[in-house]
Amino acid sequence: MRISDVLRDKGEAVVTVAPGASVRELLGLLAEHNVGALVVSADGESIEGIVSERDVVRALVEAGDELFDAEVSSIMTSDVHSCTAEDDVPALMRLMTDERVRHVPVLADGRLSGIVSIGDVVKHHIGDLELQRDSLQAYISSGA
Repeated sequence: MRISDVLRDKGEAVVTVAPGASVRELLGLLAEHNVGALVVSADGESIEGIVSERDVVRALVEAGDELFDAEVSSIMTSDVHSCTAEDDVPALMRLMTDERVRHVPVLADGRLSGIVSIGDVVKHHIGDLELQRDSLQAYISSGA
């Protein structure tokens, strides 16, 4: 099972936010697109960071209301783990678990081409397990 399989099911659309955008703008985009994290990118192809709801909450505790006018770059995570569509899902699951990340951008030729969340991976994995179960039940029922 490859990352490309997950992207085929969920789509390759990626919402990005500019590093100079305000946290208020970031929150609007998170709500509008009903996502938990955005890739920080000035051009929509390069990755300068990633910023999640969790990053906002942690920064809000420290900065208070002033955070809403701060730039996204001040709260983003700069050390971003990424993968490619050819990578396998079990390896991505290990990465997400070991590094405690919930969102991993997907690169193609060094450019942003998708994003996979832990929810996407779990949903795909459950679908795969259900297919295996159904196949085994059909095999047992056939008397083979």
